[in-house]
Amino acid sequence: MSPAPDPPHEEHDQDTVTLEAFTEPWADDDPDANFKADVALYAQVDPMATVRTLSANVGVPAGALVRYVLAKYATGGSGGLLELGPTMVHRLWEPIERAERAGSTEARLDAYAQLRQMIQWLRLPLEDPTIYPDR
Repeated sequence: MSPAPDPPHEEHDQDTVTLEAFTEPWADDDPDANFKADVALYAQVDPMATVRTLSANVGVPAGALVRYVLAKYATGGSGGLLELGPTMVHRLWEPIERAERAGSTEARLDAYAQLRQMIQWLRLPLEDPTIYPDR
């Protein structure tokens, strides 16, 4: 049996979120330590200062901007997948998977070199648009 769908969008329109600064300690072996460190890095920043200024400058309510930022960030992974496409995501994952199976520093460095070449190839049209002649 599949999970029940989320309630209609309108029921969540008035959700309220309190912006909190995360400064709690975490264990050295916490699997989410990198993420928590990144969250803590921004603990002293007031994002609403930027949101209020942008709201005033572009005439979009602050709540609408916050909703936009959260939605864009929350869907970034799927957006990235859509941009790259499933085939390229699998191709980029292959050297990593091979290196992890091998479990050696040399294999990881080889994977890095391969990924670097693949990404360099993907960037080429961005760095040098003249490589494709006008049609």
